[in-house]
Parts: sequence; structure tokens; C-alpha cells
Amino acid sequence: MTDISSPTGVNERRGPLRPGQRVQLKDAKGRLNTITLTEGGQFHSYQGVLHHDDLIGGPDGVVARNSAGHEYQVLRPLISDFVLSMPRGATVVYPKDSGQIVQMADIFPGARVVEAGVGSGGLSISLLRAVGDAGELHSYERREEFADVARANVQTFFGGEHPAWQIHLGDAQEQMTAVHEPGSVDRVVLDMLAPWECLDAVATVLAPGGVWINYVATATQLSRVAEAIREDGRFTQTEASETMVRGWHLDGLAVRPDHRMVAHTGFLLVCRRLATGQEALALKKRSKVSEFKAVDVEAWQPADESRWTPQALGERPVTDKKARKAAREAASMEQKGARRHLTDMDLDEGPAVATNPVEPDDPADH
Repeated sequence: MTDISSPTGVNERRGPLRPGQRVQLKDAKGRLNTITLTEGGQFHSYQGVLHHDDLIGGPDGVVARNSAGHEYQVLRPLISDFVLSMPRGATVVYPKDSGQIVQMADIFPGARVVEAGVGSGGLSISLLRAVGDAGELHSYERREEFADVARANVQTFFGGEHPAWQIHLGDAQEQMTAVHEPGSVDRVVLDMLAPWECLDAVATVLAPGGVWINYVATATQLSRVAEAIREDGRFTQTEASETMVRGWHLDGLAVRPDHRMVAHTGFLLVCRRLATGQEALALKKRSKVSEFKAVDVEAWQPADESRWTPQALGERPVTDKKARKAAREAASMEQKGARRHLTDMDLDEGPAVATNPVEPDDPADH
């Protein structure tokens, strides 16, 4: 039975700093580095050496001095910090969108959730936090390298395997109905190139009243999936949105918007499953003043499926080499965390070297 008094990952978020945990170091100029603490480890910079042993066993939120007297603010990374600094093969779902997905899809503790594709595991971490140890998250991923990256990242964040999580290798469209009983899934979250291809599978496994939310990058994808849902007739309350976050510069009376912002990363389209045999309520609306011509529809929603490619939609393909490199980096991070857990059980831990942060993707590349 799951110990609800100590949910998975809680020990990673509180208490004294321990070997295997990741911390952020920020200097007086705002430069940020993320390292993994190891016994005897060192963080080197042109400003001197900071010994990990000076931080291990101490509290979060301290200011530490290195060998040259330079100061660093030491904090555990928040979930948003971790997601943007972790190794990745595919582009991550940005924290601003993960938060919206959890809220708009009404992901609740104990929920049975299906996710496809898993990418680098950033969204999986948020979904697992929301469903808790008593829930279920089934993540489908076509590429084994991406699954390896996601698995290692999730285990690093939670300090081990999460009891609610299962990864399925293969096509969600084909496997979903084989794994799940009809009407047994509470929520479906799709982050994929052509979510409309999974329409029948989603309609089969999703419970009446259940939520289906899609995360797509382009307006053409948004239109295609929206029209497919409308024509299908088994869903209702279709809504679309995007989220933009603009930070503000705060310095005395100099209060103004930041020059840079995380603008468009993707669209969210959410809908609800109708009960079998029910029809959506036809809402009254004004008559259309014009009809779309066939040539317009073809330009906006090409019928030729071969035109729906990542390159055509402006996505950068992830090479096998990059995916394998991300898998190695993620596995290395996870192994350092695993060695720390062995240390907690009075077993020996081998030496390790601190890791440097992985630069987040430019939102414009999404």
C-alpha cells in the first residue's frame, strides 16, 4: 500500500541538502549554474573553487563562499528550473504550458491519464505530480531514445521510479485501445504532430465527460484537429488558447516590462467526451456571411497527408545522435541520484563530477 504521508519525491524537495541532489548556484552578476552534489565534488569557475562538502548537510537558501571569497546563492531548483535545465532529446513543453495543461485538463489526484508523446519527460513530471502516487499516467512514445531520456529525467526529479508511471513504446493510436478498456481513462493529453489520427482511439478509451487536451505548435495543426473533432460528433465544448508570459523588470522606480518574453510556444485545444449515443447541443450563432472555397480549405488543411511533416510545420528534426547524447546525459544524472540513495542505506558511493546546466531551447525554435 502506498504511504500517502510520504508521497514520491517529497524528500527531494525538503530537508538538508544531500549527495545526488541538484542545486542552483547564482553569483552576484546573476549568472546561473546547476550542479549535482557529490561527496568530495568541486565546482570550478574562473573565480575559484566551491567544495560540494561545504553545502552537503546544510540547509537550502544559503549564501556560500568559494576558495576566492566569491559568493553564490544556493537554492534547490523549482520544477520549472529543472525542466529547462535537464537533458532533452525533443523540445520540452514549457512550464507555462504545463501549468495550463494541468489546470485546463483538470488533472486530479488519483486520475487515470494517457499522454503521448513523452518527449523528454517535462510534461510527464507535472502530470505525475498532479495524479499522485494513487493515480496512473500511461505515456506513449514512438522513439526509444526519447523514452530513455524521459525515464532518466523523471527518476532524477523524483529520486527514483514513480509508482504511477508506465511508458509504452509504440504508436499511441494503435496501442491505446489495446492497453485501456473502453471508457476507463479520465484524461488524454496529446503532444504530437497529427493528434487527429488518434481521434477514434481517444473516443474509445475516454470516459464520458472526460477531457482531451491537445498541444500543437502551428495554427494549421490547430485548425485540422479542431475540424476533425467537430465533424466526429463525439466531443463537445471545444476551446482553443495560447499562453504568453512577459516578465517585468523591478528596480526601485524603474518598473517596466522585460525586453524579452516567452511568447508563442504552442496552442492548447481542449474538449469533453460525450456519452455514447449523445449529440452535442447545437449552439445558436449568426449566419455566415461567406463560405470557404475548396482551394482555401486545401491551402489551410492539405488533404495530402505527406505534406504534414515536421519540416513543413517548421519543426527542427531531432537527429539520432542528439537523442542518444541526451539519453547518456540524463542517465548520468539519474545514476548520480541513485548512488546517493545507496549512500542513504549505508552503502559505498563512487566518486562523481559535478554537471553543468543544459541550456534551454529558444522558444522561437518550438
